[in-house]
Amino acid sequence: MKYVPLTEALHSYICETFPAEDEFLCRLKTEADEAGLPPIHIAPEQIAFLQVLMRSVGARRVLEIGTLAGYSAIAIARALPNDGRLLTLERNPLHAEFALRKIREAALEHVIEVRTGSAKELLGEIREEPFDAVFIDADKAGYGTYLQKALPLLRLGGLVIGDNTLAWGNIADATTEDKTVQALRRFNTAMSAHPQLQSCLVPIAEGMTIGVKIR
Repeated sequence: MKYVPLTEALHSYICETFPAEDEFLCRLKTEADEAGLPPIHIAPEQIAFLQVLMRSVGARRVLEIGTLAGYSAIAIARALPNDGRLLTLERNPLHAEFALRKIREAALEHVIEVRTGSAKELLGEIREEPFDAVFIDADKAGYGTYLQKALPLLRLGGLVIGDNTLAWGNIADATTEDKTVQALRRFNTAMSAHPQLQSCLVPIAEGMTIGVKIR
């Protein structure tokens, strides 16, 4: 098996050689923590990875499910063209309010729109033109439903990306009774087997499952 374990030294090398997290995003994480938001964000190396993905498909319209503090929304929006738009869905009004403040500070309010409410309901109300990419990083139990509802909103050749899909190292445990891990296993299976997608799981940070809509 060809595999290079990711040591702390290798991780530091990756982040230092391909930096994407700047002072603003670092400060955002600190302020979110001070405001009592859950300390959960994509890893710094995932910023560069997502930005490369967005640029590779020429993404102009992006849908994000799960805003939290706005960290990933701001990171992704920075990779969009001048006329790009990112729609992000957040269930918690306090999280949405914090994210909106940081989005304004980042001078990206003309790019990023935050809608507050249940993503399962909001997804059914979207009538905009098809998205070029969908990023799912919300409650893990809802991943399967989010995939089902978001896929019709994605253009042919577009990307659907799910975060945390290695389930903190527990994804291979088929006997687990952990509901979160079970939900992520179902999501990975759905991504792998879906007739409209060609997918893979990339072992970056806590894992990202990525699919291209092929039909």
